[in-house]
Amino acid sequence: MSKINVFSLGGLNENGKNLYVVSINDRILLFDSGLKYATDKMYGVDYIIPDFSYLIQNKEKIVGLFISHAHYENIGSINDLVKAIPDIHIYATNYASKVIQIESDEANVSIKNLHVIKPHKKIDFKEFSVFPFSVTHSAPESVGYSVNTDDGSIVYMADFVVDSTMHGHYDMDLGKLAYIGKQGVLLLMSESVFAEKQGFTSPNHKLDKYFKDVVEKSEGRIIFSILPLHILTIQNIFDALKGTKRKAVIMGKYLHSIVDMAINEGYLDIDKQVIGDLSNLRDDDSVIFVSNDREMPYYNLSRIVNGYDKYITLKSTDTICFADPSYDAIELTSVKLKNDIAQTGASISEVPKNKSVRLHASSQDLMLMVKLFNPKYYMPIKGEYRYQVKNAELAEQVGMSHENVILKENGDVVPFVDGVLKESYEKIHVDDILIDGKSSNDVGELVLKDREMLGNNGLILISATVDKRNKRIKNGPEVLTRGFIYVKDNLDVIEEIKSKSLEIIKNNTHNGKYADYAKIRTDIREEVGSFLYKKTESKPVILTVIQEM
Repeated sequence: MSKINVFSLGGLNENGKNLYVVSINDRILLFDSGLKYATDKMYGVDYIIPDFSYLIQNKEKIVGLFISHAHYENIGSINDLVKAIPDIHIYATNYASKVIQIESDEANVSIKNLHVIKPHKKIDFKEFSVFPFSVTHSAPESVGYSVNTDDGSIVYMADFVVDSTMHGHYDMDLGKLAYIGKQGVLLLMSESVFAEKQGFTSPNHKLDKYFKDVVEKSEGRIIFSILPLHILTIQNIFDALKGTKRKAVIMGKYLHSIVDMAINEGYLDIDKQVIGDLSNLRDDDSVIFVSNDREMPYYNLSRIVNGYDKYITLKSTDTICFADPSYDAIELTSVKLKNDIAQTGASISEVPKNKSVRLHASSQDLMLMVKLFNPKYYMPIKGEYRYQVKNAELAEQVGMSHENVILKENGDVVPFVDGVLKESYEKIHVDDILIDGKSSNDVGELVLKDREMLGNNGLILISATVDKRNKRIKNGPEVLTRGFIYVKDNLDVIEEIKSKSLEIIKNNTHNGKYADYAKIRTDIREEVGSFLYKKTESKPVILTVIQEM
């Protein structure tokens, strides 16, 4: 009996954090391992990754991790996964493997088993094989995967568009896709991000004319805010500089590493004489590339706008072009930054709303894939649930039966027995792991709640010094507040806090020999907290520090 289970640990009903699992007779294949950007309300959280608990528990069964393309939503948690499972085998095209290596070197993570694959070259695992095929996306050498089993193929289509004018590292051989379809596809898993957009994405993703207009119409410096892994966008900007005397200055070590690698490996066609250095930063005709950081979106550009950058001072004659896609999670940050730019007098240029930096499949792209692959079952993946629902409706429009279209959320197991979909209520544990800075430890909901309380209501620190021998108070209690009330205007409140704290300390000191510090902290938190809420209707974080001398 053949048994196949399909589910996701991230990527369904959300944008980013993609990690999909295909289990074939107890052997596990993973597709992508990405991150998700944190929202503005997730205080101090830089990004979010999937919970790897299931994979750690079943690490002996994992055949490998197969990467579709080098964007953070698809590779952003690889280093974290390697830390959890050091011996995992990773399969990626040459470009993606180079980016993964740069990322791992940056994070001081050693990847033992990184295999470079080529599109249209089968990878054999005896019971089944994996066939990578080229797709068109904004990252060079993007691929989809066909997992060939005795029950038919399981096809994983991550990000793609249909555009016959794209070639070289961005080409997609539709004939190869049709051939896979002719062999018999059990399940097609296809992205949903642009499912609500009508027509084909092409030619709305073509931005060469837009960047040319920006370069020609801007009289002063141009600062491009870009995502470092959007190589096609970087190529389009450099193409727009051809025939001009402008010098391009690339800011930041990481962006330099990506651009240098892409040039050396032939993924960027750039005349190196166009690239200047820091001495060109003040030139009125310079073009400055500033990368949008994954941990702190727009951090580098914000430093420039707010006057904190040691190399670049913004001038009113500058033009700032947002050449990177705007994500819902960072919309408030983006709006505030643009308002700050406007106050400096500098010009703002944004990609027109009818254009898209993000090369995702629109409705006609998706329906064409369903026709080409002609799958027995169809599973919308990648994107918020309303996008998945729209993707499902598109499949039904081109002939898929409603019963064969599968809508699921993270952790929901989709089982096939001998090539037939079975009803199942099995669910794998899934969770968000919140990453703060370079730590791979989960920040956690409790920490996030504390940060929210600190942000909303502030902090009160109550400290006192107690004699070690007789437990009598030598100094204090002293009260320090941050982000709560202005002390000089609320001396009566501060004195009341001191009085209540002093009484609690005395009540929990027994015969001058023993002080119950745990109860002191608890009682102060409860009694002082209750008093402050009645007085101010606020709930600040209350910390109590008692030291013995």
